[in-house]
Amino acid sequence: MKTFSSVSEAFDWWVKNLYPELSPEQKKGKAVQAMQDYIYGRGISEKRMRQILMEYGHFEIETVVRYKP
Repeated sequence: MKTFSSVSEAFDWWVKNLYPELSPEQKKGKAVQAMQDYIYGRGISEKRMRQILMEYGHFEIETVVRYKP
């Protein structure tokens, strides 16, 4: 299991490590568009990153917010 400190960090890892392993069929449509938007700096929302990670990477995403007085 691999843990990331942010969705952006996880998405960066996905682009570099999992995207190249996708089948040619999976690399069409949403996955390739998201990867290109990220790589070429066209902007990609955290919501879209989450969707791609869950659909194409089998990620489990939890949000943790801690307040320490």
